[in-house]
Amino acid sequence: MQKTLRLILGDQLNSNHSWFSEAKENVIYCLFEMRQETDYVTHHIQKVIGFFAAMRSFAEELQSNGHNVIYFKINDKSNTQSLVGNLSKIIKDHNTEAFEYQLPDEYRLDQQLTEYCKSLVIETHTSDSEHFYTSRYELKEFFEGKKTYLMEKFYRDMRKKHEVLMEGKQPEGGQWNYDKSNRKKWKGKPEIPHYKWFINDVSKIVSDIEKAKIKTIGSFKTETFSYPINREQALEQLNYFCEHLLIRFGDYQDALHTDQVYLFHSRISFAMNIKLLSPKEVVNSVIDYYYEHKSEIDISQVEGFVRQIIGWREYMRGMYWTLMPDYKSENHLNNTNSLPEFFWTGNTKMNCLKQSINNSLENAYAHHIQRLMITGNYALLTQIHPDEVDAWYLGIYADAIEWVQLPNTRGMSQFADGGKIATKPYVSSGSYIDKMSNYCDKCHYNKKEKITDKACPFNSLYWNFLDDKREILGSNRRMAMMYSVLDKMDKSQLNTLKERATAIIERPDEY
Repeated sequence: MQKTLRLILGDQLNSNHSWFSEAKENVIYCLFEMRQETDYVTHHIQKVIGFFAAMRSFAEELQSNGHNVIYFKINDKSNTQSLVGNLSKIIKDHNTEAFEYQLPDEYRLDQQLTEYCKSLVIETHTSDSEHFYTSRYELKEFFEGKKTYLMEKFYRDMRKKHEVLMEGKQPEGGQWNYDKSNRKKWKGKPEIPHYKWFINDVSKIVSDIEKAKIKTIGSFKTETFSYPINREQALEQLNYFCEHLLIRFGDYQDALHTDQVYLFHSRISFAMNIKLLSPKEVVNSVIDYYYEHKSEIDISQVEGFVRQIIGWREYMRGMYWTLMPDYKSENHLNNTNSLPEFFWTGNTKMNCLKQSINNSLENAYAHHIQRLMITGNYALLTQIHPDEVDAWYLGIYADAIEWVQLPNTRGMSQFADGGKIATKPYVSSGSYIDKMSNYCDKCHYNKKEKITDKACPFNSLYWNFLDDKREILGSNRRMAMMYSVLDKMDKSQLNTLKERATAIIERPDEY
């Protein structure tokens, strides 16, 4: 009987994968905690903890189900700290005759394993991860021959193909998209149930990370990791979301508030991205709960959530594989500045950034509007090099894996791809931030002022950005209204705005 080695990567913890349908004596599974993965970017301490905790839990689950497992912890003497080194060691030590792996979702790992297999003399095979709705290149095929990659078109096709919230060939409720209903500002009401907290003792993992001297960012103030680290907990979190948070999710999914970290968000992105939960079961669970409680829950709450999963999540993964590897080096707006020091400390007088960055540093979490319209908006307006923005986003969030982080950051947030994902740059002055949050209420700066010392920095940065990038963005039809306003602006006022913006860009940590 052929002895086979199967690799499980840290984001492939799918217990429902066909690999695990039965335990086989001739199959060995391997999982590795490696410096290769902890060091390719500086990660949040909670991200490293979360991955190690989930991987260890998954290995224990496999062993309890009768599978043969080799697990290298970060400080094991047998751990070479590299993927190729560890695989080669096991293949040699155990005389394995075949090597199999699930297709990675990160391009760099896909390339590394493809090249490694070319060097092997034993049989090699790949399997699908059996996680996503779509195959790796399905979106590329969907847009074949098209000039644009409109997410909404893809999203509607996904709804039809998978019969999600459909009534025959029409969308349930009569609308495809309820985005306009998903922009309410939360003002303390309705009451938000406390988020579900899991007691995962990770003190041993923290000790292991310290012993290995892994460089991290962010903080971890307890010995308990509160996000789900196994399938049982992930299902509990999903059920909690359906029962307590779904009813208001859509209304307040874009809201921001100083007193609330999670609002009505699900807190399942980490569990989904390491494949403890599949998108299909998440969507089905939410829709089933909605149908059982239709008299209480409006369809706008459900559609807003479904769009995030089968629309945006699947779209981003498809765009990643369509556009890589060139996508990672795109810099359409020619931005070259460096991230300010306060992105690692939260020490800034701008309250919106202080809140969003400290939230990220303390929780390895921020929801999509904090990422897009606060930190991302600032990085774009101050013309930060997208490489630096990518590295920060990839490192600081527990749920950040390159296939989902890169197109969201470089495309949606920084417009570095020139409009392949977003049809216009997502930039705003202080007015949008005030509209969606209470961040401006206790800020050092005044959201209504533009050029005084107390003026909100976003106001001058916004007009300066439009003026600086006119040659590139001036022909964008979706920017026409703002360029019309800019054209009518008094030249001396614009010069004053640009002087203040320049000072902020040159000395960001003073603001």
